[in-house]
Amino acid sequence: MFSVFVLVAFASAQTKTITGKVTDPKGEAVPSATVTVKGTKTSTSTGNDGTFRLAVPSNATTLVISSVGYTSTEVSISGDVVNATLEVANEALNEVVVIGYGTQRKRDLTGAVASVKAKDFNQGVQIAPDQLIQGKVAGVQVINNSGQPGGATTFKIRGNSSLRTGNQPLFVIDGVIVDGSSARPGLSVTGLGSTPDGNPLNFINPNDIASIDVLKDASATAIYGSRGANGVVIVTTKKGQSGTPKVELSGSYGVSSILRKIEVLNATEYRQSLQDYSLTAGNYNADVDAYDAILTTANTLNGSLAVSGGSESARYRVSVGYLDQEGIIKNTGFKKLTAGINSTMKLLKSKRAGLDFNLVVSQQNETLGAISNNAGFTGNVLSTALQWNPTRALRKPDGSINNYFDGSTLNPLEFIEGYNDKILSTNVVGSVAPSFKFTDNLEYKLIYGFNYGSGERRTSIRNWVNLEENGINGTNPNGRGTAAIGNNQLLTQTVTQTLNYNKRIGKELNFTGLLGYEYFRKENKGSNLFARGGFGYLDLDYTDVIEAGLNSNKRFYSFNNPVEEIRSFFTRLNFDYKSKYYLTATFRADGSSKFGSNNRYGFFPSFSAGWNLSDEDFFDVSFINSLKLRGGWGITGNQEFPAGASLARYVLNENNGGISQVQLPNADLKWQQDAQANIGIDFSMFNRKLSGTIDLFSRNTKQLLFPSISPQPSPGTTIWKNLDGEVMNKGIEITLNAAIVSKQDFSWDFGVNATFVKNEVSGLPAPIQTGELNGQGMSGTLSQLITNGQPINTFYTRDFRGIDKATGQSIYVNDGNIFYFMGNPNPTTVLGISTTVSYKKLSLTANLNGAFGHVLYNNTANSVLPIGNLGTRNIAKALYKNGESITNPITSSSRYLEKGDYLKAANTTLSYKFGSIGKEISGITVYVTAQNLFLLTKYNGFDPEVNTDKQVNGIPSVGIDYIGYPSARTFLFGVNVSF
Repeated sequence: MFSVFVLVAFASAQTKTITGKVTDPKGEAVPSATVTVKGTKTSTSTGNDGTFRLAVPSNATTLVISSVGYTSTEVSISGDVVNATLEVANEALNEVVVIGYGTQRKRDLTGAVASVKAKDFNQGVQIAPDQLIQGKVAGVQVINNSGQPGGATTFKIRGNSSLRTGNQPLFVIDGVIVDGSSARPGLSVTGLGSTPDGNPLNFINPNDIASIDVLKDASATAIYGSRGANGVVIVTTKKGQSGTPKVELSGSYGVSSILRKIEVLNATEYRQSLQDYSLTAGNYNADVDAYDAILTTANTLNGSLAVSGGSESARYRVSVGYLDQEGIIKNTGFKKLTAGINSTMKLLKSKRAGLDFNLVVSQQNETLGAISNNAGFTGNVLSTALQWNPTRALRKPDGSINNYFDGSTLNPLEFIEGYNDKILSTNVVGSVAPSFKFTDNLEYKLIYGFNYGSGERRTSIRNWVNLEENGINGTNPNGRGTAAIGNNQLLTQTVTQTLNYNKRIGKELNFTGLLGYEYFRKENKGSNLFARGGFGYLDLDYTDVIEAGLNSNKRFYSFNNPVEEIRSFFTRLNFDYKSKYYLTATFRADGSSKFGSNNRYGFFPSFSAGWNLSDEDFFDVSFINSLKLRGGWGITGNQEFPAGASLARYVLNENNGGISQVQLPNADLKWQQDAQANIGIDFSMFNRKLSGTIDLFSRNTKQLLFPSISPQPSPGTTIWKNLDGEVMNKGIEITLNAAIVSKQDFSWDFGVNATFVKNEVSGLPAPIQTGELNGQGMSGTLSQLITNGQPINTFYTRDFRGIDKATGQSIYVNDGNIFYFMGNPNPTTVLGISTTVSYKKLSLTANLNGAFGHVLYNNTANSVLPIGNLGTRNIAKALYKNGESITNPITSSSRYLEKGDYLKAANTTLSYKFGSIGKEISGITVYVTAQNLFLLTKYNGFDPEVNTDKQVNGIPSVGIDYIGYPSARTFLFGVNVSF
């Protein structure tokens, strides 16, 4: 025993323990780097945070540090702490991307994942994070549904696949799940209809975002199980860096005007048309442009301030932001105030404990115009401006609005001055994440995240607005005027626990394992008040005196949705052999309160593999620098549909207090299932001047969730079912990036991504209708069909063949008595182009995006500007002298289907970097940005980048344009300063 003690003591005296951290030139950790004592076999590897601990001989003087993709380096051992920086051998391949519940080097990926860093974001007025990557990622289509400031977007990854549950991806912000819900109240305004949604991600300040990572295939998204069918978008905010506090200040000012107008007749053309049709009424001898009267040149102010710093043990970042964006329609706009704070701390002497903290607080103020998705015959502010007789004065000689109470014709200025619609939304998103490293290889992390939102909406219409639904026809103001108040509250909470294990097994094999548990809970409730009439001559906003409304016309409504809960268990295993062969397997089990008691849990596996072919000894192609093959398969789910879908649901009758059932229970309701496969190639060549990615994918959606009308004896109620049938999306994605010129004073980079996708429905038991059309003559008209053998939401309508020259009436195949499949609203090609040219400190960046191979239904031309308006309202300029009869009825048909192909210069920025000035200012950049600089299209509406919500019973529509808020062209001037 004594001999053993002496030997151990002697050995201990001959060694010492050193610690350190390995980083890249940007200060980011380099995981799995090999640290070896030079001249020996003594080695270890760095953990996920780049740190290591190694017992070395007391006479050791040098460490050799290496990692795949980095240049090896030797570092002298001068103390107990040895830090090292590895130079990047191939920066693109060693870029760290964020994946589900962790990070990974791009080189090691086996799934289809795209990462966009802050330096590559779209510039200009970008309110929400999804707009930052429009046109930047293959397989992703981002559509600004309208030009409304703060308006909603449609975000699709690899096409449409859902009948009822939506196609928006899951967003995860710093580990907090944001499921697309919003506390923004959505009121249906009497006489106008449903107003467009806002973007639920508006609460984030884009200046605070460091990167956005898009997970596209099942091998990347199956770790999110039932939430991953439509892809996952991970938003990572900026974090503080150790060192002297850094201050970043930015500000910009912009001016906006309408991008394109819809052409209507001017006063001269209108008078000529009256003569052509022998109409004696309708000429009021004025000359006005009603559309110009509702438009304005809009201003935008945007500013942000961030302070960051700290030490290796504690880093922080604090930021504030302000945005004031006026709309190009008068009395509309969007204001936002944000504040954020985050910190990263290492605790205990061993630095094995950690604590991350994130908090974002935001308040948004929206002023909406009288614009709706489903305006009827009397229209909204846009349609009334388009329809206004250009020979009729907008104001009377005394300056008052020229209106008259006939229940049909409105002066657009009534909507500008007599309509008030304001929304105040508050969001608080935060997370607390303690962690502990039991060993260099084993780490536990807990994340508690929450998203709280509250919203109040106040809408009123003055009693002198000539809207029939606004009150009783006639001049009695006491029976007129409306007021509505909506209040919503939303709270989601997420608790995630993960255990990460990272170990080098032998010299050639790396293993990384993840084990996790997650609990998600969502609560959503609200109330609405409505009153009409009784406001008399009160010179107050009617929502401030809603109690003055007539008792007979008051309504009260409240709701509290069933609580949504999801309990999940998941795991991921990664194997890396020789940094050439990769294997990844994931599995997740989700239990959800939304599903029937017989199908609470769903199971979602995935498998993927990768092979760095160019690292093989036999690979000898001189112009190819790297070549990697990837392949994966997996199953994901979709449960983004109303809470309580499997339960019996009832409503309370507001008139007699009775209860009636509106939904039957279904204990067998189960998950919608997406089986996805992906094969990909990553490559670089010609000394890495050209790099790219090619992915082939297929996505087969089954067990389609759908609310069906229940059979007798319960007519009129619904029951949620899993329909037979499939929706298949197949396609190819291509991304190419080229460094065309790379010189010290001059460079030119060019990138392009394209997605080609085909969509088809099969196996449905019966066709499903959607795509409601609105306006005069359109009551009850549906334009889209979901049926077998066709793309989802295919247009189904009459086949228009022109105007009969003799009668002036429309010609239809089979006299319009038979409907036909008339076009695909889903683009078959989505394109993004980016290029940057730099000369010394001056650079020009342009980002373009486009979509092709689809058609749009121009509901505006169909029902707002038909030939029958002549004599009372205006008509489309395309109808001028076209020989069409004034009696030609308003009918839906392929006449109003137009090619939706477009290419748009989304944003173009010219910037100049002054660099450091003096000892205090480390950098100044000034820039000018043009958004929507030009648009190439043959479409006749405001903008082919449009998607008006024309759903029917919750079944989404695609590609219908109906008097939406027009897009704007913006010129922005700004400066960024850091010190």
